[in-house]
Amino acid sequence: MPEHHTIKSNKYLKIFGDSLHDANLWHLNRRSVRKAFAIGLFFAFIPVPFQMILAASCAIFFRGNIPLSVGLVWLSNPITIPPIFYACYKLGTILMNVPVQEFTIEISWQWLLASLGTVGGPFLVGSVFCATLFSIIGYYGINAVWRLSIVRHWHKRKQR
Repeated sequence: MPEHHTIKSNKYLKIFGDSLHDANLWHLNRRSVRKAFAIGLFFAFIPVPFQMILAASCAIFFRGNIPLSVGLVWLSNPITIPPIFYACYKLGTILMNVPVQEFTIEISWQWLLASLGTVGGPFLVGSVFCATLFSIIGYYGINAVWRLSIVRHWHKRKQR
């Protein structure tokens, strides 16, 4: 982790003011971790550029752990993006009750603009649905795991 004075003196981070110096943004506690999981998992499924910047900004706003929020975004990385986004598209076709369309991927603006009209709707619906679902699961799942860990620790302590 960077030193506190390094963050405070960085000219690009001064736009956040004193909010960057909140301990919850950098330390692991139940509240900051569960918020980080919700934020990171949400942006992992949203197909936008600069996911890490959006996750960090939301972590600052909602007072979640910044490093964990940004790290969880990397669940969607160059290796996992194709199966994740295809699953989002398939789920979107089910949710919208539209047939699955055959398509090939080309790396061009013309293809991107043309595909938004054909497969874009189901893809975005599926992505938002998955982002919301996994965000909620991550939030409550981490909360449950954290509480279970504390209860086990208390039982072990009581037995000693």
